[in-house]
Amino acid sequence: MKLTGKTFLISGAASGLGESAARLMARKGANIVIGDILDEDASRVAQSIISDGGSASVFHLDVCNEPDWIGAVNFAVSSYGRLDGLVSNAGISGMIPDVMDTEYFDRLLAIHARGTFLGIKHSAPAIAQAGGGSIVAVSSIAGKVGADYVHMGYNAAKAAILLLVKSASGYYAKDNIRSNAVIPGWMPPMRTSVASADPELRPKLLKSVPLGRTGLFPEVAEAIAFLSSDEASYVNGVELPVDGGFLAYRAFS
Repeated sequence: MKLTGKTFLISGAASGLGESAARLMARKGANIVIGDILDEDASRVAQSIISDGGSASVFHLDVCNEPDWIGAVNFAVSSYGRLDGLVSNAGISGMIPDVMDTEYFDRLLAIHARGTFLGIKHSAPAIAQAGGGSIVAVSSIAGKVGADYVHMGYNAAKAAILLLVKSASGYYAKDNIRSNAVIPGWMPPMRTSVASADPELRPKLLKSVPLGRTGLFPEVAEAIAFLSSDEASYVNGVELPVDGGFLAYRAFS
């Protein structure tokens, strides 16, 4: 699987899954634009990619801010001559002590749902101009099922991402743009995690995973890279779980 010469804008790539996807896709030959609000961390990742022989640059991107998206897409095209794909990954944890907090509900919807919508809206025309390509959005098992400790807003926002992708898979197919979603399962705690970082809680969470462990960021990054590649040229509108079997099977003990 190669991505040589292709350019991808990855939101939330200064850490975690986004960073892993950026590093992997750069190793496969892609030009990476890291879009994030964490400027120093984003620069660190970009410099590391460049030091390893890859191609990367940084654009300050608040995914809730429409002008930032316009700027990020224009930056990608002006820097590399084209935009071949979007990885809409930026997000915050849905596991906080007060799972009914209204202000956090609004924030979850803004970052995950609005952020994904704006990314699709503004990247698709540029991808079409390049002859087509790929949109990959990062959802979650929380977008498929409710769960203890998870804010309802996180469930709603991650479910919204799945429907945004399905809509885009039809709407932009005429432009040779494929739109798909990955559904990570339990992963290492995010920078913004609270409850999921609790060492007493995590063993309980893992009882629901047939493989009995959390996923690793590189494992999900491989799925993102595949969906972004020409090898997935007939894959469109798919929800791809990378969850150790969580959504497929429930144990009773």
